[in-house]
Amino acid sequence: MSTCPSHLPCQAVSDIFFVSIDQTPRIKNSAHNPRDNTSKEERSDDEASRIALSAFRAKEEQIEKKKMEVREKELEAMADPTRKEVSAIHKKIGAVNRELKPLGHNFLKKEYKEALEAFNGKSREKAQLEKLLLIIRLNACQEVIRESRSNTFF
Repeated sequence: MSTCPSHLPCQAVSDIFFVSIDQTPRIKNSAHNPRDNTSKEERSDDEASRIALSAFRAKEEQIEKKKMEVREKELEAMADPTRKEVSAIHKKIGAVNRELKPLGHNFLKKEYKEALEAFNGKSREKAQLEKLLLIIRLNACQEVIRESRSNTFF
């Protein structure tokens, strides 16, 4: 074997050269792996923080929506002064319906004329109450429309 300038046989120098070339990419890969791992960890940390932030924002939005719904219900209760009147009329309608049921059964019995008159009277009373309820609701709707029209011009 001939000697090379580095005082090693040429074959040995070429072996070292090829081995070092083969190992260089491995060294580079191993050198990049910690950086890649660090950057992967940073990316996963960033991703986790983004997910947590988006979840937090979504919960905040849900809370705000619920607050707005509660405020709207409170405003509706304040804006609808006829609510008590409507509920009272509903109660009266329920009472009339309860009175109508036994009268309807009596209708089939011997007291035909009296039962028919009582049944018709209660039916008229129920119709009047329902008519009153519709008028109240119509007036409330008209007032809301008037208010919304007056608010849109300002």
